[in-house]
Amino acid sequence: MDALLTKSEKKAETDKQPRKQISGSEILLRSLIAQNVETIFGYPGGAIMPVYDALYHYADRLNHVLVRHEQGAIHAAQGFARVSGKPGVVFATSGPGATNLVTGLADALIDSTPIVCITGQVFAHLLGTDAFQETDVVNTTIPVTKWNIQVTEAKDIADAVAKAFYIATTGRPGPVLIDITKNAQNELIEEPEYRKCDSIRTYKPKPVLQLNNVKAAAELINQAKKPYILAGQGVLLSGATEELKALSEKTGIPVACTLLGLGSFPANHINYVGYLGMHGNYGPNVNTNQCDVLIAIGMRFDDRVTGNVKMYAPQAKVIHIDIDKAEIDKIIKTEVSIHADAKEALQALVGYCNPGKHDQWIQSFHTLNKVEYDKVIHKECNPADKLTMGEVINLLSNITKGEAVVVTDVGQHQMVTSRYYKYTNPRSNVTSGGAGTMGFALPAAMGAKLGAPQKQVIAVIGDGGYQMTVQELGTIMQYKIPVKILVLNNSFLGMVRQWQQLFHEKRYSFTEMVNPDFIKLAEAYNIPARKVEQRGDLKSAIQEMLDAKGPYFLEAVVGKEDNVFPMVPAGGCVSDVMLEAPVKK
Repeated sequence: MDALLTKSEKKAETDKQPRKQISGSEILLRSLIAQNVETIFGYPGGAIMPVYDALYHYADRLNHVLVRHEQGAIHAAQGFARVSGKPGVVFATSGPGATNLVTGLADALIDSTPIVCITGQVFAHLLGTDAFQETDVVNTTIPVTKWNIQVTEAKDIADAVAKAFYIATTGRPGPVLIDITKNAQNELIEEPEYRKCDSIRTYKPKPVLQLNNVKAAAELINQAKKPYILAGQGVLLSGATEELKALSEKTGIPVACTLLGLGSFPANHINYVGYLGMHGNYGPNVNTNQCDVLIAIGMRFDDRVTGNVKMYAPQAKVIHIDIDKAEIDKIIKTEVSIHADAKEALQALVGYCNPGKHDQWIQSFHTLNKVEYDKVIHKECNPADKLTMGEVINLLSNITKGEAVVVTDVGQHQMVTSRYYKYTNPRSNVTSGGAGTMGFALPAAMGAKLGAPQKQVIAVIGDGGYQMTVQELGTIMQYKIPVKILVLNNSFLGMVRQWQQLFHEKRYSFTEMVNPDFIKLAEAYNIPARKVEQRGDLKSAIQEMLDAKGPYFLEAVVGKEDNVFPMVPAGGCVSDVMLEAPVKK
């Protein structure tokens, strides 16, 4: 009889059959698989236990990494997202498990990192009763997420996941959070059909490119005598590195990178002039106040780039390209704004720009940077006595040819690495920029290695930040993650100490650290380790670290009171760059 039924009749018969009932937890996992998720960073607990129980049966399809702290989970997800371009996924339980994600959410929001966090929550009927491990996660995380939602019924889980991935990855990327009550995780319903989200009526992530604005920008560029491109992370997020290179090569315009923009333009390119910011290169900072047209691409004019806004590029006509309209004219007023995806805008802009050369203008950067080399770089890379951070990172860059993924924490070592590591590839610089989160690097490096297993991943960390998330050595040990860890140890909270020395008459208030034996600590986690204090041992130690097949820990003991220069003092303008500590009268 079945053979006589038409195809549509067979489908109708099938549709009449009751669909298999599955739990909300299983709906969640199947939704993640439908979104092509393969790796999850998480930590179980009571309110998310049904999800973990379902996960037991999906171990062959979802790789769950058990971290040692929820903050480690979200930083690992950030590292994963930054190198892979895919959203990082995090599981955490209610109460303290969820609140431990807040720092990472804030970090991901300001640094535009796509993260999807799934938190468990108490039963719906207990909401608002101060139940055990109940926290109002939605209201707690509103300021630090791009979008969040609480789900109290299983039927809403799949749609929430679809919307979360769409919002996290489109427009200006960012973190989202889904809080799922325990009853919704347990509830059995017919398996829904999962549909990926591709639009939301009230959310328009991709602005329509206005060609009139592109033409106006091109007109300014074609007339400019001293044009200057500032490349931010938006270039990387939009995949516009080749378009940026094409624009620079056609027009001859020099390019400098922000902290998060490092790697968006090759450091070995003839038009690359350096790194911007408070501890950036001398030429890029000084010439900000000499250019006549400033072209900012995918950057937000952070205060660490601008210094005193009133004295920032007052002579320049500013062109700002950004996908986030809120950033345009927020800090620096523009002559022409292009509210658009950076890749789309640059593809259009290069067609309207005339071929050009600005050799003398570019040479002025090199002349200024030569001053920096003579006063700062030469001394740091060729010191007479103790090892310096600059020396270590310069050698690391030379040995790896600028091709490794380098994950930095926050502090002096971060600024030194940004100055001396010559990034040649996109998505190879992973750091905490806007939030400046100490403890970021170790877990972020784990995630970066899992996101780009074929690449050499090196975590460069100060002794202070390292100890904030050092427990993640346990995760590295358990999963044998072959990440390389380089701690630059000066036994100080170095950046704070530098400010205390320069601006607080050397009152080193609670910045000196008594550290543990880092070598024994690494060895306790079965990670090979080495300590280097002598210059003659440095090269072989770095090579040994890089050659190791698994994880490796290297401690480099550097000068205790070494400072990072150049430096734009707080409240100063970008041309007030200090190349050395002021002489006290």
